[in-house]
Amino acid sequence: MKAKTIFYCTSCGNEFPKWQGRCPGCGSWNTIVEQPAASRAKTADLPAASSRALSRALPLDQVETDEEIRFCTGMGELDRVLGGGAVRGSLVLVGGSPGIGKSTLMLQICDNLSRNYKVLYVSGEESARQIKLRAKRLGVAGERLYLLAETNLTRVLDSVEQVAPDILVVDSIQTMYQDNSDSLPGSVAQVKACAMNLMELAKGQGITVFVIGHINKEGSIAGPKVLEHIVDCVLSFEGDQNLLYRILRATKNRFGATDEIGVFEMLDSGLREVPNPSEMLLSGRPTGTPGTCVTCVMEGIRPVLAEVQALVTLSSFSVPRRTSNGVEYNRAMLLLAVLEKRGGLRIGNCDAYINVIGGLNLNEPAADLAIVLALASSFRDKPVPDDLTAVGEVGLTGEIRSVGTMGQRLSEIRRLGFSKCLVPSRGTQDISIPGLQLISVRNIREALAVLL
Repeated sequence: MKAKTIFYCTSCGNEFPKWQGRCPGCGSWNTIVEQPAASRAKTADLPAASSRALSRALPLDQVETDEEIRFCTGMGELDRVLGGGAVRGSLVLVGGSPGIGKSTLMLQICDNLSRNYKVLYVSGEESARQIKLRAKRLGVAGERLYLLAETNLTRVLDSVEQVAPDILVVDSIQTMYQDNSDSLPGSVAQVKACAMNLMELAKGQGITVFVIGHINKEGSIAGPKVLEHIVDCVLSFEGDQNLLYRILRATKNRFGATDEIGVFEMLDSGLREVPNPSEMLLSGRPTGTPGTCVTCVMEGIRPVLAEVQALVTLSSFSVPRRTSNGVEYNRAMLLLAVLEKRGGLRIGNCDAYINVIGGLNLNEPAADLAIVLALASSFRDKPVPDDLTAVGEVGLTGEIRSVGTMGQRLSEIRRLGFSKCLVPSRGTQDISIPGLQLISVRNIREALAVLL
């Protein structure tokens, strides 16, 4: 007799009685696979990872808050992204593409934390000797740092009871498995069950748990979406492997903001913090070259200067080619249309390429004016003055609108040595920055006049 099977979505974990091409739950295509029902049923009996310390309900006014629940990780950029430091008893998920530096980051953090806390580093991908070799290269020699090469989560929990660490690092969640499930490591059932056990451990014993997670080809965390719902904080480690710089950002944080970023530089000796990303992003900027303009965007509460480059050239095809890197494609096409209609530049038959130097993504409209100036500069083959920056949002009628936190942006612009800035005519009348000339413009025609 054929064993009964069920179908489940590898993206969200929803179960279905029959196969479907598209998951009704998350909308993903070709993610529903077949699996024996008995093997998935075993995962329902999850072993208790620890006894819950907060299993008894308490009135809100009786909950103790005297003890400091945050602690520093030894890396200021990571503490900034976490909202001021790691939280005791929290479950943090760190995701990123292969080779981006996730394990290197966590090993360096373990070195800093082991000076004051007991740390257990569990690896399911490397042996203890391999980790030791990498630690030697990074200069990591933590006396209170314990290494364990294991993929069986039950044995990992036994080691936690023996070592009694303050911080636990699991590298990675996709390599862990439980004995009571027939599913392979990395499957939806295994990832969900292991994450639930680690959550029980963190909340029950107050151990801070860092979990490394792989990403799929779409760039999201591999495994069920419920994994991101279980954890307290989701960190995304981004960057191009061909470039030196890495950006750490929080996509979910129950204990802080999600709009902060941390910048690191990848060296032979490991990751180095970049406390001033503006100088890093502007290093090597060409002077007197058409098609480049500097703007200031806000990453959380931190103003960051970014260089926008554009190349506009006559197309040899019937349909011009348009490409944008670091700028949302539809936004770039909108600005090209406004530049032609309201700015009077005939670029409809030209190829247009837009790029943001350093791998930064400009998601806010404050960069619109700099993008327009870079495009016009390339089209006219006239450079934007080297001491000039631009901050402002461009509307469909060509007007320049004001953006928030203008004072912080202008202060950062002046600090890095720029002497002029194009700003919207509204919202900047009362702002005065010594040494910085503010050029007010009402529309893009007035802005383009600086290129004449």
